[in-house]
Amino acid sequence: MSYIIPASAASWIPVQPGNDFPVQNLPFGIVKTPALPKSVGVALGEYVIHMTALFDAGYLKNLPFDRADFASDYLNQLMSKGKQACSDLRKRLFELFKVGGELKESADLYGTILLKQADVTMELPLRIGDYTDFYSSREHAFNMGVMFRDPENALLPNWLHIPVGYHGRASSIIVSGQPIYRPKGQQLPVENQPPVFGPTKQLDIELEMAFTTFQGKPLGESITTLEADQYIFGMCLFNDWTARDIQKWEYIPLGPFLGKNFASSVSPWIVSLDALEPFRIPGPVQEPKVLPYLEYSGNKHLDIKLEVILETEDGTENLISKSNYKHMYWNMNQQLAHHTVNGCNINCGDLMASGTISGTTPDSFGSMMELCWKGTKPIKLKDGSERKFLQDGDTIIMRGYCQGENFRVGFGEVRTKILAAK
Repeated sequence: MSYIIPASAASWIPVQPGNDFPVQNLPFGIVKTPALPKSVGVALGEYVIHMTALFDAGYLKNLPFDRADFASDYLNQLMSKGKQACSDLRKRLFELFKVGGELKESADLYGTILLKQADVTMELPLRIGDYTDFYSSREHAFNMGVMFRDPENALLPNWLHIPVGYHGRASSIIVSGQPIYRPKGQQLPVENQPPVFGPTKQLDIELEMAFTTFQGKPLGESITTLEADQYIFGMCLFNDWTARDIQKWEYIPLGPFLGKNFASSVSPWIVSLDALEPFRIPGPVQEPKVLPYLEYSGNKHLDIKLEVILETEDGTENLISKSNYKHMYWNMNQQLAHHTVNGCNINCGDLMASGTISGTTPDSFGSMMELCWKGTKPIKLKDGSERKFLQDGDTIIMRGYCQGENFRVGFGEVRTKILAAK
């Protein structure tokens, strides 16, 4: 069963208002320092709970975890213990660090069990075996259809019947803070002329969320929408970089390839599904009615506020989009049910991205292609410059959080700088 930490709860570790990591959150990540190897960490305010040190101190007894589950390069080993074990672990952390909890504040905790976030390096949190990218925002799919097809038939015939997706490249998923190089490839700048080769001229973002899975069922078995929550560990921010001009030339007939596989960026903290439970909301009415295996009950959509910032080389932040994960047409339960309905097996640490998240207003679109409307409406920045697509030296920052009463459950940020093509 999920464990929801009371909204009124507080920790003896001070957490400033607006901080992404109150005791109601307790997200998991992989941290290291110059003196300490990679280890599982849990964020709490401005600190990281060093889980290996906490285990060594004897505070995690009577839980189904070994030291190796925490002294690991990735979260996969911890996640392999399953949903109930991870929920129980989060509950134990709350009991230790809440006001009046089992663990009392003392000076010797700082620098051992408690590390300052500013003193640790965040690593890629997962060993990602397989990565799937969905296409589940109706507004985004409609906008792209209007720009590139008949506006009267912007959505393709299958879009309202299935959560459309494709299998992406797991090896090029990188953690926040790691820069990317502008990708190169073939483009067709002039119709009916030979293609050219070179760096993309239309480098774009895609504002997304992603969820990661526990170990699934054996090959040949399906996960239902009712069961899906038991197979989802948590969520992170996801920037699915796109080279639009390379993609346009290559995607027919088999879909995305070099225009997508050069990099995708993830935030380092995985926020558990348990922490997100208080922010569930109803989803849109789905018409036409979906097939029975995609039907679901209860509130399976989430109210996650999202922002995209373009930072210029002088460090100036320009807010270019404000969106919300609630704009998803297809929810995670439906995505996972569809992914496995043919018997496809999922593994611990698989990553499933939402697809670009666009809202109903121009300032809530989730890609430069939409924000600048195919280059016809450039974005004006604070320094007087304009952007149709991204330039070398630009840094893209995505942030997200759920707002509760007097607290927020946040994801931190995913930040990536663009370097010139090699």
